Amino acid sequence: MTPVRDLTELDAPGLAIELGLTAEEYDKIVDILGRVPSKTELYMYSLMWSEHCSYKTSKAFLKQFPTEGDHVLQGPGENAGVISAGDGWAVAFKMESHNHPSAIHPFHGAGTGLGGCARDIFAMGARPIAFVGSSRFGSLASEHQQWLFTEATKGMVDYSRGFRVPFVAGETYFDDAYEGNCLINAMAIGQLREEDLIRAQATGVGNLVVLIGGKTGREGIGGASVLASADFGDVAEGESPVVEVTGVLGDPDEGRRLSEACLELQSAGLLIGLGDLGAAGLTSSASEMAARAGNGIEIDVATVPLKEEGMEPFEIMVSETQERMLAVVEPDNLEAVVAICAKWELPTTVIGKVTDTGNFVVKKGNELHGEMPAGSLAEDAPPVTRAESRPTYLDELNAFDTGSLAHPAGVADLNKTLLDLLGSTNLSSRAWASNQAADIAQERVVLGPGNDAAVVRIGDEDSMRAIAISADCNGRYVYLDPYCGSQIALVEAARNVSCVGAEPAAITDCLNFGNPEKPEVFWTFTQSIKGLADGCRALGIPVISGNVSFYNESGGNAIYPTPVIGLVGLLDSVDEIKTLDFKDEGDVIILIGETKEELGGSEYLSVVHGVSAGTIPALDLELEVDVQKVVRKLIAQDLIKSAHDCSDGGIAVALAESALAGAIGATVVLDDDLAPHASLFSETQSRIIVTCDGADAEKVLEELHDAQVPYSVIGEVGGSRLMIEGVIDLPLSDLGVAHGDALGDILGA
Repeated sequence: MTPVRDLTELDAPGLAIELGLTAEEYDKIVDILGRVPSKTELYMYSLMWSEHCSYKTSKAFLKQFPTEGDHVLQGPGENAGVISAGDGWAVAFKMESHNHPSAIHPFHGAGTGLGGCARDIFAMGARPIAFVGSSRFGSLASEHQQWLFTEATKGMVDYSRGFRVPFVAGETYFDDAYEGNCLINAMAIGQLREEDLIRAQATGVGNLVVLIGGKTGREGIGGASVLASADFGDVAEGESPVVEVTGVLGDPDEGRRLSEACLELQSAGLLIGLGDLGAAGLTSSASEMAARAGNGIEIDVATVPLKEEGMEPFEIMVSETQERMLAVVEPDNLEAVVAICAKWELPTTVIGKVTDTGNFVVKKGNELHGEMPAGSLAEDAPPVTRAESRPTYLDELNAFDTGSLAHPAGVADLNKTLLDLLGSTNLSSRAWASNQAADIAQERVVLGPGNDAAVVRIGDEDSMRAIAISADCNGRYVYLDPYCGSQIALVEAARNVSCVGAEPAAITDCLNFGNPEKPEVFWTFTQSIKGLADGCRALGIPVISGNVSFYNESGGNAIYPTPVIGLVGLLDSVDEIKTLDFKDEGDVIILIGETKEELGGSEYLSVVHGVSAGTIPALDLELEVDVQKVVRKLIAQDLIKSAHDCSDGGIAVALAESALAGAIGATVVLDDDLAPHASLFSETQSRIIVTCDGADAEKVLEELHDAQVPYSVIGEVGGSRLMIEGVIDLPLSDLGVAHGDALGDILGA
């Protein structure tokens, strides 16, 4: 082959800087290659060594996470994490961000965020069975934020519908901190037999590298590196100035057919390895697959089917065109692979082969455009050391005296406060979520949106096994205390799963932060990682996959640090699950845990006083473990009828939600010696409201006593009003009107 030397010692460093590489990184590339890199090589390194692909800033800190556990089959390092779920079944799941593309074109950006996660799942040999979304926007008083919220939501639902996989859970929050940068985090969950687990590795010298899916275009060129530091705060409604540069255009039906084809190929034993073409396209998938196997790989870009003529080799190698997969196939199986893909109307093209050189070779016919050690692309990005310092604003914010905002104790005023909280954008009904996805196949869904956690059946048609899924994070808490706030995100996800009776098994995460080059931002990141790592060890929950998203800021203003936790728990039988709704007249209401005056960072402060400050609720991890454990035990023994996490909005909001869900009221006495507004709206952690039949109350209390957790009998289910002695007296009809579906009205749901 004839080597292409299209860059000189003079122009190569300039292109490197233009592509986002540092001078030091360029020098390292020269050292690795022993020569001036070609244009194709520079583009490939610039993408693979970008923050988005290499995690060069965060990788060292992520090593703090526990990644092994009783259920773990595959931890970090593959397309998705995988856990054993019993009876030979396994569950694969992964959460990723698509924040920057969604800020430009929310409909396609959010939709293809789901598509990328789905490809990560079936790349492991798992059938996608559920989607989860976690999103953040600015205040809905802004028309621009309404547009972002509406388009992003519809984009995710549209992709879900086209892929024929249901949305089962999620969270959506609104705060001025996200005005300049929305967050769109997507999670996909799939099931597989343990023996069908496949990994993205290019093994077997001489095996063929096969591109499956649509033609390659210029979408996404430079996406991972350009978008990581872009400022999109001023993009107007309907504008998409760099849609063709961000690779945000997807086809959910093609994605579904791609999934079906790959699963059929796996079932037939025709795949040696399978990788998703996401960020950096062919470059990332091929280099990672080769590096994992310790092999080399050779690709001829002249064989790659193109959407348009004249594409240069570097464009083909870094294109982020959606709905494509890279497979490694034995030559004798090629004909069968082509036939199966043709059945699903998918092009299949041999574009290269596995070699024993350890090098990633890019050629165009007889022209050599690149030859690099595959591992240097996938694994050798120089780590970046960042300065960090505790933000000075924390002293003032944490010192804020929440007690100085005394609330009048009058019943009428507190009634209004509860109604205001229930109708706020962060606590109002999320019925729009289930309404939007009502026509998507729901056969496996036992509990969907609106519950503490979703429950999805796994296994064959007769299986009773299920998983519970929750996604959680209170960014305001993390802003005020990155270490403890991150742990609260973790324990709330686990608490929600425990409330339906499932055993928390593992998490995926999506760590959203501002510019890590700012010492104060980077400090929040390192504290968050430490908090999560310590929390995971205390709860015995490993981290098996995840994503880091930096540079989420606009106009110099960073988002709240938002480490979203996606947690999956295991259930032996769907018959064991409990829900949050009050059930029957006369049932006893018990509060597990105790309420303290902890209003810092609360929804009450935000909605009623317009303040985001104070000291956030304390967290006793040992108590949290004990509370969740005893609730799961009570559910397993069928001693309680309902369980509901008490968190955002406090006990008053939790009681109202359970009453509305069950269409039955309650009479409650809160005997905690706190000021009425603190008693009602404090967000003290490690609290769960449960109900039981009166005949079972004594046994329930015995179990709570033996577990050595705080508890109190606070009331009785019944009637058509929510009455909290001395402070709240409202008919369910008023609660329902306040809780409403304001977000659904915006969506037109």
